[in-house]
Amino acid sequence: MTALCAQESIYNLLPRVAEKPIKLPRYISTFRPSVKHEMEENRAPWKTMGPAKNEVPSPKKFLLKHSKEPKKNMDQRLLTIPSVPHVKDHPLMGIQSKKNFINTNAANVIMGVAKKPQPICVDTRQGNKYLLETSGLVPKYINKKDYGLTPKYVIKRNEEVKRAQEEYDAYVKETLRQKAMKRLSDEERESLLQGLKKNWEEVHHEFQGLSVEIDTLPKKIHKERLESQMKQLEHDINIIEKHKIIYIANK
Repeated sequence: MTALCAQESIYNLLPRVAEKPIKLPRYISTFRPSVKHEMEENRAPWKTMGPAKNEVPSPKKFLLKHSKEPKKNMDQRLLTIPSVPHVKDHPLMGIQSKKNFINTNAANVIMGVAKKPQPICVDTRQGNKYLLETSGLVPKYINKKDYGLTPKYVIKRNEEVKRAQEEYDAYVKETLRQKAMKRLSDEERESLLQGLKKNWEEVHHEFQGLSVEIDTLPKKIHKERLESQMKQLEHDINIIEKHKIIYIANK
């Protein structure tokens, strides 16, 4: 019943006519006749597949040696080949050298400088050996002329760092001079540090003299004031001890 009531509506009283969707005409390219004509003209058997149309070379025309080389190279190669001697040509006979090869070789050996053997190092009982020069056991680098000397690039870099530091110091001095700031000397800095430490000892001594029980508001305020003073003095002492150079503004 509920389903029937849900389907009942004023719009459903009159029967509806089912609308058929209008089918658009099929798209036909304007170039279709020309494309079809070209395909019919170019159509031929074995156009893109099958045996090749090129004529197969004859087995009698095989590739010969040096056939692809230029003719000039072939002529030069033929010129380098010695010609066959004639039948009537006779070789030269009876040519002898007066040089005494035995004495010459003996003299070369006697006058020659003997070759020095390469020094080797043996480190095992089995006789394993290797060259001593490349082993690292020979003091090779300490015998150089520039051994132990500062390299040139390090000297150049140190000079650049020193020059940059001097320029920075000059800039700081000029800036401080323009801002009228004064640098504390070592004596003034030491005296200021000793004074701060003395003040801290006095405040600390007064802090140690407080009562154990803080039961009133004035005692609590006095204790907090001493703690803040000690904390501020410790902060000032750490700053002065950390920085060797201190500048103050002139009033």
